[in-house]
Amino acid sequence: MTLPLPRIPAPVLELETVGGTTWRLADSAAEAFTLIVFYRGLHCPICKPYLRDLGRRIDDFSERGVAVIAVSGDSAERAAETAADWGLKKLAVGYGQSIASMREWGLFVSRAIRDSEPDEFGEPGLFLIKPDGTVYCASVASMPFARPNFGDLMQAIEFIVAKDYPARGEA
Repeated sequence: MTLPLPRIPAPVLELETVGGTTWRLADSAAEAFTLIVFYRGLHCPICKPYLRDLGRRIDDFSERGVAVIAVSGDSAERAAETAADWGLKKLAVGYGQSIASMREWGLFVSRAIRDSEPDEFGEPGLFLIKPDGTVYCASVASMPFARPNFGDLMQAIEFIVAKDYPARGEA
């Protein structure tokens, strides 16, 4: 597993979304950043409040020039159930990410330990991608716990934009 480094082009990401559109990172027209939140899937009880919080903040991110998508390896049916049951009306929900793509993004991959889990699935990750397609920052976890707080992230984005703070961690 190798995490994509800041200041280099992000891996390709193209997938279908709940609602029937194809989402491509290369097509993102975000003014400041594209925020990609990789989540474990419908089976994850910790993902539910996390994505609900993200969904409530979509307008706040948009006001800061940030486009947002949540992504998992779930099937179309499971992703649609996630969006409906979790009330993710404003949040773009992408599905069908392959294990190979998860590894390209440096995500940890787990095997099922319960019948409710897919055979393999990606653990959480969060990436800010600059409009030029390069990685600005990344946070990945090997467990469903200890994820970045979206309120803190918004404050960081305000600072980054105001101070033209460069990406770090590329050395």
